[in-house]
Amino acid sequence: MIAFVAGRVASLAPDAAVVEVGGIGLTVQCTPGTLAGLRLGEVAKLPTALIVREDSLSLYGFADEDERVVFELLQTASGVGPRLAQAMLATHSPDVLRRAVATEDLGALMLVSGVGKKGAQRIVLELKDRLGAPTGVGVSGRSRMEPADTRWRDQLQSALLGLGWSPREADDAVAHVSPEADEVLAAGGEPDVALLLRTALRSLSRA
Repeated sequence: MIAFVAGRVASLAPDAAVVEVGGIGLTVQCTPGTLAGLRLGEVAKLPTALIVREDSLSLYGFADEDERVVFELLQTASGVGPRLAQAMLATHSPDVLRRAVATEDLGALMLVSGVGKKGAQRIVLELKDRLGAPTGVGVSGRSRMEPADTRWRDQLQSALLGLGWSPREADDAVAHVSPEADEVLAAGGEPDVALLLRTALRSLSRA
């Protein structure tokens, strides 16, 4: 198992970072929130989980060790693979997930793209005694239970700045995707930051 990677951030993409370790560039799959904390050319240390499949080796990176632990615990639930576990952590902090499972808050779990009512019920049933109680600390000391409108804007802005765009360019890109995000919010959902980031990057490349 690769417990963590530490090295210079060689490149950033909407859903991954390449970290140079011993002259080798390792692609690390990350949530937008984790990517927002990385900067091109700077040294980073990311706790990681290696997922081995017959046809692939995938390395997932996290903002802290708690995220990595929850990522692995989530996958012990039926129907939850690494991509869905990562999507859950992209939507909620570990503590918010613990609270949602402990209180059987199906609505919070269903905010995750790919989780329906039956899936949320199964997650609660199978993980209620595994995730443990909330620790009171979110990523970077912040809870993600802030308003959805503020959350997606902050994550997208930070991700664009981390990719090297100027504050003004980031503001313009956020404004460009706002109608798309507002439409999702109006329907009672939560904007997919990774999808919005791709749209924002396309708008910037055409500018």
